[in-house]
Amino acid sequence: MAVLVLLDTLAQAALAGLFVTGDLDLLTWHAANAGVLSALTVVQTVAALVVWRAARGPLWPAVASAVLVVLVSVQRGLGEARILAGHMPLGMAVFGCAAALTCWAFAHRTGTVRWAKGVAE
Repeated sequence: MAVLVLLDTLAQAALAGLFVTGDLDLLTWHAANAGVLSALTVVQTVAALVVWRAARGPLWPAVASAVLVVLVSVQRGLGEARILAGHMPLGMAVFGCAAALTCWAFAHRTGTVRWAKGVAE
């Protein structure tokens, strides 16, 4: 799920970049994709809560995912109000948070790794 959030965040940045180069139709796509990103962050938060509760993972990814939901909501509000001075830097924060959660998702392992003949237990 974290990968989808990160890829969609990258798509948002690409849509914004193409919009500012003059393709005005992409602003509509950028706005629509913001709704997709909002939904994905909510699903990611639920998944992170499941990892925390059921798989006994750490709590911080669930908290960070919930913060990401709030950041994306504020981001949407700033974008709709055309407050670009806040919208653009916050977009970077959203991307950074999504990247950190994706890195954690690939690095996190549950349980103990057991090697042949008890080398690592």
